[in-house]
Amino acid sequence: VQLQASGGGLAQAGGSLRLSCAAPGRTLSSYTVGWFRQAPGKEREFVASISWRIDITLYTDSVKGRFTISRDNAKNMVYLQMNSLKPEDTAVYYCAARPDASILTSPGSYMYWGQGTQVTVSS
Repeated sequence: VQLQASGGGLAQAGGSLRLSCAAPGRTLSSYTVGWFRQAPGKEREFVASISWRIDITLYTDSVKGRFTISRDNAKNMVYLQMNSLKPEDTAVYYCAARPDASILTSPGSYMYWGQGTQVTVSS
């Protein structure tokens, strides 16, 4: 499964961005999809995930109330709406997928990855 993450860019603190994850030729509704991020010099960390079929969501504490993960099955897309952005949100963001309903937070638990999209938040 080849994933494509897009929508990154430059935003000011307090601003918003929406990331998109696509899987051409695959049905994303058949996968649990997660968003991860990696800042320079840091390990890749879990941001949010949405489960297969029943769409249970999970967020890391630092983004709760600011980020929202969602699906549009008609468009075969998963989104990460990021509001109230902070400079510490600056990172490369990756979408990842696994073919079951388990909402796991470890990067190693996801089999399929996109190429990443850069998000930079200025203060």
